[in-house]
Amino acid sequence: MKQVHHVRVAEDDTGIRLDRWFRRHFPDLGHARLEKLLRTGQVRVDGSRVRASVRIETGQTIRVPPPVEDKRKGAGCPTQEDCDWMRSLVIHSDRDLIALNKPQGVAVQGGRKVTRHLDGLLGALAEPGDGPLRLVHRLDRDTSGILLVARRASVASSLAEAFRDRRAEKTYWALVAGVPEPRMGTIDLPLLKKAGHDGNEKVVVDHRAGRQAVTEYEVAGAAGRKVSWLVLKPSTGRTHQVRVHCAALGTPIVGDRKYGGEPLPEEVPGAGFLHLHARSIALPHPGGGILRVAAPLPEAIADAWHFFGFDTEKR
Repeated sequence: MKQVHHVRVAEDDTGIRLDRWFRRHFPDLGHARLEKLLRTGQVRVDGSRVRASVRIETGQTIRVPPPVEDKRKGAGCPTQEDCDWMRSLVIHSDRDLIALNKPQGVAVQGGRKVTRHLDGLLGALAEPGDGPLRLVHRLDRDTSGILLVARRASVASSLAEAFRDRRAEKTYWALVAGVPEPRMGTIDLPLLKKAGHDGNEKVVVDHRAGRQAVTEYEVAGAAGRKVSWLVLKPSTGRTHQVRVHCAALGTPIVGDRKYGGEPLPEEVPGAGFLHLHARSIALPHPGGGILRVAAPLPEAIADAWHFFGFDTEKR
């Protein structure tokens, strides 16, 4: 027999309306359904009937009927294999947040023709006391590296503010075609999203209508004049910023066919991949101090770095 669950209100949720609490913790429950559960007394606060607009406080107990609880438990992790895979991506975890090393080729969120994505599997990482886990930022499907996940809404808000105020220092590694001149500098080129001829979105440099985009870069290694390893630090977070800025330098990222980067010769390991990796991040931790996390290169493209003699252990 399915059981009624009594959920204690966490400190992070104090002061919010009851209907917002349900949207936050049980997003699949529609407002009309919640109103019916309230009218029939199936949802209560501290044993009392209440309205959707009531504001809840830390320590109160919310009665959650079985259909709602069952729906929540069924979300996020359809198979044990998915759960195990998600947990294998964790490179840092604490009471406030989780850092994942996102693989290449995996979408962060759903979209047209995208049915399997990290956002839909975050339930595998939840621990007792967590609210709904929330993505703090995004990475392109073909970019690997650090992805932050907040355990509570207040943590997500704090981290998002750090990104917005440019207090998050992000470092990317890219393997590019050619060697930029000069070998160290700042790319300050405004970017604008445009629909391409094929209907797909593309980002272009546009000095009139584009939004400011700034990226610092440095050559960390070069294999003759054909390939170089760039360390890139974007201070803004525009879509495809690093990819477009590398192309604007005349050194597109290897494997980035969207912005002019040809794949490596077949004899080079990882020849068909986009060679862009979100290597590290440093930003204020919501619990105090600075969070610093680094993600190792995925094996698929690490072999290419080693093929060209680049020593990643020194970075």
